[in-house]
Amino acid sequence: MKKLFFAAMALASVLPVAAQETYEVAEVSTQDLNGTARYVGMGGAMEALGADLSTISTNPAGIGLFRRSHISASMGIITQGDVSSWGPANKTNVSFDQAGFVFSNRLSRNSFINFAFNYHKSRNFNQILAVTDRLDWASQSKLTYDKFAQGVIKSSDDLTYSQVDVLFHEALYDTNLILKDGSFNNDAYRFDGDNYDFHRGNKGYIGEYDLNISGNINDRVYLGVTVGIHAVHYRGNSDYFENVRTSPQEFSHRDPILSTLELEDSRDIDGTGYDVKFGAVIRPIESSPFRFGLYINSPIFYDLRSVNRTGLRLNGQYFADKNPRHDELKYEFRTPWKFGVSLGHTIGTNLALGATYEYSDYGATDARIKRGESYDWYYDTYYSNTERDKAMNDHIKQTLKGVHTVKVGAEFKPMPIMALRLGYNFLSPMYKQDAYRGVDVWSLGNYYSSESDYVNWKATHRITAGVGFTFDKFKVDMAYQYQTKKGQFLPFAGSSDDNLPFDVDVKDNRQQVLVTLGYTF
Repeated sequence: MKKLFFAAMALASVLPVAAQETYEVAEVSTQDLNGTARYVGMGGAMEALGADLSTISTNPAGIGLFRRSHISASMGIITQGDVSSWGPANKTNVSFDQAGFVFSNRLSRNSFINFAFNYHKSRNFNQILAVTDRLDWASQSKLTYDKFAQGVIKSSDDLTYSQVDVLFHEALYDTNLILKDGSFNNDAYRFDGDNYDFHRGNKGYIGEYDLNISGNINDRVYLGVTVGIHAVHYRGNSDYFENVRTSPQEFSHRDPILSTLELEDSRDIDGTGYDVKFGAVIRPIESSPFRFGLYINSPIFYDLRSVNRTGLRLNGQYFADKNPRHDELKYEFRTPWKFGVSLGHTIGTNLALGATYEYSDYGATDARIKRGESYDWYYDTYYSNTERDKAMNDHIKQTLKGVHTVKVGAEFKPMPIMALRLGYNFLSPMYKQDAYRGVDVWSLGNYYSSESDYVNWKATHRITAGVGFTFDKFKVDMAYQYQTKKGQFLPFAGSSDDNLPFDVDVKDNRQQVLVTLGYTF
């Protein structure tokens, strides 16, 4: 599961202004199962059943199944298992997850037009990752060395010269990898690694604000459209400790060790995105409650601002001012289209069954080069000039793939005032088997990159359960969600036969308890 990179680059004719890197784009592109407690309790498999505010962000036609106006709000607690709180990141957090309303307006005996607004937390970035492992001569400092030796970096203007390379070059190699004539210094010593210790703590969320119009025709065909605004608030911090040997001799306990080598990084990402969602629910047989749904979600068009602070501590000296790129970076990217089909059926007034299938090809994520901004004096509006980042998009295609999502859920009412719910989700892996961080990609996404680690996450499984109570016009719903996924962590990409870090198995297990209060009028 190691991946070697080689010096294969195409020169850029014009220095772009801003772009972003594959793994950071993937971090922002994914979404969680979240919303009302009823929706979560049924595993989100309500795109054909409808009549729940959370369907506004998947199949907008689900809002068209409301017959009365409704308002609700949700909050809960989410905790990550098998970890300890670290630095600014806590393993347990209280979360405000949803708030919205639908106004239902009857047009005729069987036809309605509904208007709705809903906020929900579509992505919770809270995550703690801790990894310790041996290196057996490999080291992150060798990664910088090999990039120079293999011609991946030839000058400080190269887009493969990351912020991490700047710090290792200045601190560990004292800028002696390139001779005055521009050739590589073959006498420079490649620092051998002994072991490493890594911690990362992420915080923040993506808040989605959806505005919907929907309705139905003769209680048989339901149509809807939703316009969504996505607000990104990401805070990430990491510490990487690496013990490296300063002598080219064989390992022995007498060799001196640079035990104070520490790479610190923090990054804040803020910004907005927008998308449009279209959906339909059809009841093909007039005498049957069975129905199916179809929906399409457009790409999310993100415009983001990223600010980082990265420094290297070596033998008590802090190398941060040597890095000239501690500044804000503005960039854009577009998530892939999402397509869904769903089934829903009710049996009497006691049982509801739902199933949903979604597909989104994350290999089609479109990273953009932001070459500048222009101002329209007449309309008092700023415009950004962007184009596709071909080099990074090629790497995205090599790294990410289509994700298949299957959701099933059921609701059973043993009595009119009480509902019991169960659900299950399966999400296929986003990352290809041999995916690696493209530190050799000729893109400003790498030039401004401030970290070298990455995780190739595998399939995600979610198990949900819930209970709901109805008291006249008031509703109280509670849900529990358990999510688990495994992945393979690497501290940096392998750059040569003797600089291959070990894959380390990691996992992300989290639990959520969610409560929704609702009122129908």
